[in-house]
Amino acid sequence: MRIDLHTHSTASDGTDTPAELVANAVAAGLDVVALTDHDTVGGHREAVDALPEGLTLVTGAELSCRVDGVSMHLLAYLFDPADAELAQARERVRDDRVPRAREMIRKLRALDVPVTWEQVARIAGDGSVGRPHVAAALVELGVVPTVSDAFTPEWLGHGGRASAAKHELDPFDAVRLVKAAGGVTVFAHPAAVKRGAVVPESTIAALAAAGLDGIEVDHLDHDAPARARLRGLARELDLLTTGSSDYHGSRKPIELGACTTDPEVYGEITRRATGAFPVPGAGGAVRR
Repeated sequence: MRIDLHTHSTASDGTDTPAELVANAVAAGLDVVALTDHDTVGGHREAVDALPEGLTLVTGAELSCRVDGVSMHLLAYLFDPADAELAQARERVRDDRVPRAREMIRKLRALDVPVTWEQVARIAGDGSVGRPHVAAALVELGVVPTVSDAFTPEWLGHGGRASAAKHELDPFDAVRLVKAAGGVTVFAHPAAVKRGAVVPESTIAALAAAGLDGIEVDHLDHDAPARARLRGLARELDLLTTGSSDYHGSRKPIELGACTTDPEVYGEITRRATGAFPVPGAGGAVRR
């Protein structure tokens, strides 16, 4: 089985619609794909309705968190999407995305970059606007060659000249909320140092003690030494280890299935989940 547990669609900052994403997952030879848009479950219904036979969909979300001044992302799988407290927490994060994007645009214009809200909104379309949409605008304007090049201190990286703060969840609260909603939590790309500061291993240990289920080890932002270190940490803390592409469609040069999760780990994730279950193609409904 080929299992990719971290992808994005146009419901947040990917370029594939949810229907296109599941079709592309089959074309990439995947057996299981997780749709984990940022702080939203808005793409799940379309993905389920378009789900091809032979592909299983894991519903989820990537939650924006911050601890001790450092941003981190928490992958939440198979939670009850109707859980009121978790839904409200996601909504608070999404509501702050537009003011944050407008502030980044204001700072960019002060740096003589002629980006506009209309341009960023066009790029975001129906998705939840975020930094990648502002970054894509910088690519359109020829300011940077790629979206990844916008995530630096010179531009939109954390603490960068055009960065702006946003509301983010406390990860300990996020773990509690996801578990209360019957879901499973995995710390996304915990050693992605090129994105900025990362949380220390002591924080990962504290999160494990609070109920964190796993860490994403095999990710293209982790080099071989980082992966080895994370596997050792996972053994020490009795955490699951996953692998994923973090696919965003054409916005980033990463293919579906670039990194994958061991089937035994996937099986354990599904065993732990009580809020929802993986959806087999074609066109099933998310059960709770």
